[in-house]
Amino acid sequence: MPVIFGGIPSRVIVPEILDDLSPDDPQAKRSRKDLQFLDWFLGNSVWVKRRLRERRRENMSVAELGAGDGHLTLRLRREASEVTGLDFAPAPLTLPQGVHWMQGDFFESLPACSAKVVVGALILHHFETKGLTQLGELLRDRRLLLFVEPLRTMTSLWLCSPLLPFVGRVTRHDMPASIRAGFLPGELTTMLGLGREWTISETIDWRGTLKFMAWRD
Repeated sequence: MPVIFGGIPSRVIVPEILDDLSPDDPQAKRSRKDLQFLDWFLGNSVWVKRRLRERRRENMSVAELGAGDGHLTLRLRREASEVTGLDFAPAPLTLPQGVHWMQGDFFESLPACSAKVVVGALILHHFETKGLTQLGELLRDRRLLLFVEPLRTMTSLWLCSPLLPFVGRVTRHDMPASIRAGFLPGELTTMLGLGREWTISETIDWRGTLKFMAWRD
């Protein structure tokens, strides 16, 4: 397991402003643009796409948890035969062939989604351990899990500080909050309740993220 310096011992979960905004709120739109910039800066979508290419199988179907505005979901359509976004937000105005959308609570909609690959970018840190354990039950019949989450360290907080003047008010609050609610190596495996049938790979990115992959044959 990687050695972590400056790790914050306990998760602190506070409501994030974006979660309570309507998708058409100007502040929400600005925050979505900030998230797209952060996705580029952190390399989240690129990492997910690379891992899918490495493990690509015929007729591979993928579901994204907390798909938001569909930024990642739409980018994954070339990596899989079918992609489904799950989110409270409504579907993007146009969905290309092979892309589907399930609006609502993904704890309720995920059982009806047959995708064997489940991905998520900056979504799991919203949940307490109890919710993550519940999610793990819903994931145990899947084959591949790919998650990118904030690395809960003082270094991550320090790295985000120079970005704060260049993002909107919502992101200035939500970004440090998400880091304090993030994860250290080993925690997601335990909280999701993944057993020995899963092979786990965790990578610490210097930009302050924990990239988590789990698969089973």
